[in-house]
Amino acid sequence: MSRRSLIGSGLATGASALALSEDLAAAAPENPFRFCLNMSTIRGQNLDAAQEIEVAGKAGYDAIEPWFRKIEDYLQAGGKLGDLRKRIEDHGLTVASAIGFANWIVDDDAERAAGLETAKKDMDTIAQLGGVRLAAPPAGAKGAIDLDRAAERYRALLELGDRMGVVPQIEMWGHSPAIGTVEKAIYIAIRADHPSACFLGDTYHIYKGGSGIEGLRLMGPKALLNFHMNDYPADPPRAEIKDEHRVYPGDGVGKVVETLQIFREIGARPFLSLELFNKSYWAQPADLVAKTGLEKMKAVAAKSLQTV
Repeated sequence: MSRRSLIGSGLATGASALALSEDLAAAAPENPFRFCLNMSTIRGQNLDAAQEIEVAGKAGYDAIEPWFRKIEDYLQAGGKLGDLRKRIEDHGLTVASAIGFANWIVDDDAERAAGLETAKKDMDTIAQLGGVRLAAPPAGAKGAIDLDRAAERYRALLELGDRMGVVPQIEMWGHSPAIGTVEKAIYIAIRADHPSACFLGDTYHIYKGGSGIEGLRLMGPKALLNFHMNDYPADPPRAEIKDEHRVYPGDGVGKVVETLQIFREIGARPFLSLELFNKSYWAQPADLVAKTGLEKMKAVAAKSLQTV
């Protein structure tokens, strides 16, 4: 074989190997997302905080997103945070975020001060469980709030988080006149001018508030650490749709796959947290709901990888 033939053969072999590796990668792309169970999804089964962790661990989730109300109930019944943390770690889980309703954004000074104290307590609780983030929704807001004032208040919450070692994520609620759209939440986060400012979005709430998903392209990995996964049906219409109408990702008409594609394009890899309030799911065994939800999320994630 001549030198030229040998080189040509080598190049052909290398090209074939490269093509094969690309085909294999396309056939079995690596899933970049991590999956989390928000405990609202199994709230109707009336489990305690320890039992909820068991459900998430056995179903195969990577993380949990507990509600502070349920943790408080567990503690009042004599449970210990240390026991919950051990249970979390024994299942190989992490605490991706947590759900609370501190009134940090309200206009009333005394109510806001009390809200910051609640947030401080919540941050201490989640830190003891090994968590480093929590949701910061516009809880308590009774109407529209000046966005610049909201930004000042979010910065104060972030500075509290600096001291507590926990990052509050500005969360939008589609029904809220205070922070009901993606653009309002992002304005507040930017205006807060703090390095830890970030956004907690939700497929349902983005739709409910009338925002589109293309604005997510303006964010990046540091802005998107957690994202609430769900879907919604075509009926009832947006003006009438409620939390209870949320369905498993992929079972509705929402742009769930497209949202994950945007995350990949901008390099964001948030925990995908299944957050549902569907009463028909609450009537089913918690293990079944958790397992089904994880399967649905993984199917949507896989589809987003195949179509990019």
